[in-house]
Amino acid sequence: MALANEKSVSDGKIWGLCKLPFWHSTSSSVAASSSSVASSSSSFRQHHNGISVDHHSNIHAPLKVSSVAKSLLPTRRKLSLDPQNKLYFPYEPGKQVKSAIRIKNITKNHVAFKFQTTGPKSCYMRPPGGILAPDESLIATVFKFVEPPDNNEKQVGKKSRVKFKVMSLKVKDDVDYVPELFDERRDEVAVEQVLGVVFLDAERPCPALEKLNRQLAEAEAEVEARKRPPEDTGPKIVGEGLVIDEWKERRERYLARQQVDGVDSG
Repeated sequence: MALANEKSVSDGKIWGLCKLPFWHSTSSSVAASSSSVASSSSSFRQHHNGISVDHHSNIHAPLKVSSVAKSLLPTRRKLSLDPQNKLYFPYEPGKQVKSAIRIKNITKNHVAFKFQTTGPKSCYMRPPGGILAPDESLIATVFKFVEPPDNNEKQVGKKSRVKFKVMSLKVKDDVDYVPELFDERRDEVAVEQVLGVVFLDAERPCPALEKLNRQLAEAEAEVEARKRPPEDTGPKIVGEGLVIDEWKERRERYLARQQVDGVDSG
C-alpha cells in the first residue's frame, strides 16, 4: 500500500508538471528562469529611471523622489489676469504709450503682487505692486516708451523683446505692502505669468484696441476715486461717545442769537 501511495503521488507530480504552460522545461531550467527573473526584478528596483535605491542603506530615498516630483508640479494660480499673457500697446514711435491689465485675487487669502520688467529704463508700472484682499481686483497701467525703428517699417502686430513678469505671494491680512516682502520670502514667491508685448495700429480700430481703451478709462477712474477723500457717512464721534451734530449746533446758535436780539430790543 505504501508503494502504491508513493507511486500515485509521484504520478501526480508528473501530471502537475505537464499541466504547466512550459511542461517541456526541466526543473533546472525553471529554477534558472526564476533566478533570472528575481535578478531582473532586483536590478529594476535598484536602477528604475536612473535612480539608485538601496532599501537597506538609504531609507530616505522615497522622500527625496517625492520632493522632486512635488517641485515639478504646476504652481496653483493666485491671480487672474486679463489679458492673460500679452500686453497690448498702441504703436506710436517716439512717444510714451500705455497698456492696461486687470489683476484679481482668486483665493480666500490676501495676496501681494509685484511687477518686474526686462526694460526698466523704458517701462514702468502703476502701481508696481500691492496687496489684494480675497476677490478684490484692480487695473494696473503699464507705461512704455516706443523707440523709433531704424527703418520706416511699422512694428504693428510684431512682438517686442521687452517682457513683464507678474509675481504673487500669500500674506496675512494685517501686512502692509513693501517691495522687500518678495526678497525676504523669495522661497514662497510664485511667478503667475510672463507677459509679452504686442503693438497695435493706433489708427485702425480693432477689438483689442477697443478693450484696451476701456481698461485705461477704468484705470483712470480708479485712480481719481482713490484721490478723493472718503465720504462722511454719519455724525462724527469725538472722544468718549460725544456726538457732534452739525445741524444741532447751528440750531442752538440760531436760538441763542434770537434770545440775545430779544433782550437787546427789550
